[in-house]
Amino acid sequence: MPESVPELIAFSAVLLGFGLVSRRLDGTPVTPPMVFAGAGLAAGWLGIVSLGFHQGDGASDTVVGTETARHVAEIALVLFLFTGAARTDVAALRETASLPGRLLVIGLPLTIGLGGLTAWGIFAGDLEIWEAFIVGSLLAPTDAAVGAVAVSSPLLPARLREALKVEAGLSDGLAVPFFTMFAALAAEQELGGSPFLTVTLEKVGYAALVGMAVGLIGGWLVRECSRRNWMAPVFRRLSVIAMALLAWWAAEHVGGSGMIAAFVGGLATGVATRGMGTEITEFAEDLGGFLSLLVFFCFGVVAVDALDHATWEMGLYALLSLTVLRLIPVGVALLGTGVRPATVAYLGWFGPRGLASVLLAVILVSQYELPGAGTVFVIVTVTVLLSVILHGVTAAPLTKRYARLRR
Repeated sequence: MPESVPELIAFSAVLLGFGLVSRRLDGTPVTPPMVFAGAGLAAGWLGIVSLGFHQGDGASDTVVGTETARHVAEIALVLFLFTGAARTDVAALRETASLPGRLLVIGLPLTIGLGGLTAWGIFAGDLEIWEAFIVGSLLAPTDAAVGAVAVSSPLLPARLREALKVEAGLSDGLAVPFFTMFAALAAEQELGGSPFLTVTLEKVGYAALVGMAVGLIGGWLVRECSRRNWMAPVFRRLSVIAMALLAWWAAEHVGGSGMIAAFVGGLATGVATRGMGTEITEFAEDLGGFLSLLVFFCFGVVAVDALDHATWEMGLYALLSLTVLRLIPVGVALLGTGVRPATVAYLGWFGPRGLASVLLAVILVSQYELPGAGTVFVIVTVTVLLSVILHGVTAAPLTKRYARLRR
């Protein structure tokens, strides 16, 4: 039996079971990430499936999951980045850019910087400085799915819902260049790799050019062929998956970052297909959603072994990451806007960590031979698991409380 079959069967059973009652669970603290990560933890603890986490002493001795699982994770991230960027309404964003713009342009870099400095202070004996900043970049992106009740609640003002959705949709792609830069710096410092400036410029520059070319040309072709009625609707939707994978492959082939290319390609596709609505991204979003649930399930399985390496310092960092390391940057980003303290606190709390953090951590371990990669993965594991629980449980009651305070 192929290595991935038991995991897929177990995942399929959870998917069917959750799907049967999914409508009944809408608006409750029970979120899909919570269910699938929890099911993965249970499956791992019971020995039903085993993907494994091994942390050795050498730079290349840390292994997360199977090779199949790592490929699924990479493709899931490509689709996640591409569709999240492609569905961004650039015109609408310009009109309401103040709040999400501040969260992304000011808050995100501050979160990465503060997170990196704090990680360096707490894990100075385990991580070098650039590895600590990798932690900051991995735990800066937010995930709307983890706190889905908050971003979909009619009790929340539309402006705040939109801000949280836009931040979640774009923060992962904007964090990838920071991750790439810090990984290059860490490789140069620890392993004598190529000069980080050259590597970073190549990976970011080539990726941006490839992503823009694929997105603009591909998007224009889809729009024009659709306008001329040459293209069947089903292939309009499939074209998004094709463009995402092409941007990823082409960038990696020329030495760029496939993740950055996927994000830039998605933005360019959104611009090129403006006026076509969200129809073309629907199937890619559904497929990405399926893969994201699979990743959360596999993450739960891997976490069983990863948590054996967890320490109280990692738990402390996870709590800080979800609270002060998010609240302070949000507060600074919103200075001078006249936003009420209750709103700052609400936005500061609802910065859940999820899929992007997990997937980038898997890529770190599988593509970068860094001595601290295993430690970074465990820190991310502890933080994401805590976020899935805390943000899932608190989303509904805190949203109701915030709505009462606004009256």
